[in-house]
Amino acid sequence: MRICQFTSGAETTPQFGVINGDQVIDVAQAGGPSSLTEALGLDRQAMMTVLANAASNGDGVALASVTLAAPIDAQEVWAAGVTYLRSRNARMEESSQSDVYDRVYDADRPEIFLKATSSRVVGPGGSVGIRSDSGWDVPEPELVLLVNAGGEVVGYTIGNDVSSRSIEGENPLYLPQAKVYAHCAGLGPVVVLTDEIIDPTDLPIKLEIERDGDLLFSEETGTSRMHRTFGDLVTYLFRGNAFPAGVFLMTGTGIVPPSEFTLRDGDTVTITIEPIGSLTNAVERIEV
Repeated sequence: MRICQFTSGAETTPQFGVINGDQVIDVAQAGGPSSLTEALGLDRQAMMTVLANAASNGDGVALASVTLAAPIDAQEVWAAGVTYLRSRNARMEESSQSDVYDRVYDADRPEIFLKATSSRVVGPGGSVGIRSDSGWDVPEPELVLLVNAGGEVVGYTIGNDVSSRSIEGENPLYLPQAKVYAHCAGLGPVVVLTDEIIDPTDLPIKLEIERDGDLLFSEETGTSRMHRTFGDLVTYLFRGNAFPAGVFLMTGTGIVPPSEFTLRDGDTVTITIEPIGSLTNAVERIEV
């Protein structure tokens, strides 16, 4: 199954939907949970059951007729860093204190940080932001886990962890400024639940960046190259933390554009992870 947030017609407030073939069903209207947050308060099996009932019994509208929003409502977005060798090497190259990243790559405790609140997240077709006080900015294509309030992974989506390499490279303590700001994260287009993706450890990830209509950068990797397990990341995320609304967890990037590259206002970034789909966002300069 697949779930989403969508608007239809003149509506401006996204509704919680479950996708059934080429139809999307408003879960609340079908007698299911009123929101993603309510659904994530259930255990995984109960959530699957009520969503399957909604998909079978609800009246749908054509998926092609709706607008997909970021598949999030009240959740926070957290992120794990230095989970791929390529990420470790790139952050060591950019930083004046490179041993920090080398040590965390092999440490028992992973790097985990708060990436965004829902108001800072953009969905498919929206514009992700780059800071005007940064001179070196990159997209970071990542598989994202959707985790329920009980700490169970219930689904997967695509994330863009937009980052300022120049700000973080100046001092690792500047990471919140390099990572957390208006429109700093993209999510979408949908969440594919665990009944459809049985094994997420070998999914292909592709990043494409276009500028003025030309393909500027393209590279592929896969989740099989991750240095850590998803279970390990979720366990550490929930240590000393509670997420009653559920939580999204970005799992790190294995693709880093070359050091001479930086995002510019007007670029287009597309991240593809099959079988989830593609997340495409324009890039917009955020004045600070």
